Amino acid sequence: MKDKINELLGEINQFNAATLEEVEAFRIKFIGSKGIVKQLFTDFKNVEATSKKEIGQALNNLRIQAAEKVNSLKEILEHHSETKKTHDDLTKPAQPLTLGARHPISLVKNQIIEVFSRIGFTVSEGPEIEDDWHNFTALNLPEYHPARDMQDTFFIEKDPDILLRTHTSSVQVRYMENNKPPIRTISPGRVFRNEDISARAHCIFHQVEGLYIDTDVSFADLKQTLLYFTKEMFGKSKIRLRPSFFPFTEPSAEVDIYWGLETETDYKITKGTGWLEIMGCGMVDPNVLQNANIDPEKYSGFAFGMGIERIAMLLYQIPDIRMFYENDVRFLQQFKSVI
Repeated sequence: MKDKINELLGEINQFNAATLEEVEAFRIKFIGSKGIVKQLFTDFKNVEATSKKEIGQALNNLRIQAAEKVNSLKEILEHHSETKKTHDDLTKPAQPLTLGARHPISLVKNQIIEVFSRIGFTVSEGPEIEDDWHNFTALNLPEYHPARDMQDTFFIEKDPDILLRTHTSSVQVRYMENNKPPIRTISPGRVFRNEDISARAHCIFHQVEGLYIDTDVSFADLKQTLLYFTKEMFGKSKIRLRPSFFPFTEPSAEVDIYWGLETETDYKITKGTGWLEIMGCGMVDPNVLQNANIDPEKYSGFAFGMGIERIAMLLYQIPDIRMFYENDVRFLQQFKSVI
């Protein structure tokens, strides 16, 4: 019987199959209910007692080798079959790809950055958790200055000098401290104010602030820069600057664009005037330059700032600022086609 087992082991090792049907026939022949291995175990009772251990181990090995051969061939042929089915018809349409969408705030922020980058403005960033000096004092807002009340601030309880920045002007202060004029930069980022949330206001929003410092910078330079921006961003070529007050600029102004009165929506958003306020601006106060170690006798500059949400609401006619933060998929899917 031992010679018979060795002969069968050789047959198992040499066997190969091209189809699953051949593998099944091999399985039935060797380890089926009426197969060779079953018959050999039936004949095992006639083996002499002295040889039972050796022959029994050989029979078990034969059964294991046959089963492993069947399993390995099945795995190879089934994998080959699946691969063939996947690629058998290359004319079949591919599975549709689900496209994502950029958030409208990101879209508008990138568009603003791109517009100003064409005229040499670089992007600067800073921390959202800021200190009192960079957020207030260096910007001509010393302690107890009444203008601090214009910005309801989130302070860190453990340290009253640490707060969540209320504007990205703090980034401009840091930039001026670490760079010498000429300076031409914009600072986009998220800011925080302790305000009631409504359709027109939120405690979290985004700003882009710009800063230009060089010799002989004038208010005319500021006006032409803003006129260029409004033409590129909105396609509007008519702006007006109304006198205003900001502690870190003097003189200061609010910037309006003429939106027009062509539709009912235009009447609604402009309150029938055709004019829309879009940002604040002004010439950098000499005290701010001095606080950043820039000589105000030699250099001058202008600054401006706008809310990204406000610009996005105008461009996409979004009626409620809260929609930007609710992450409603139905809202976000509307921007899939916008690059």
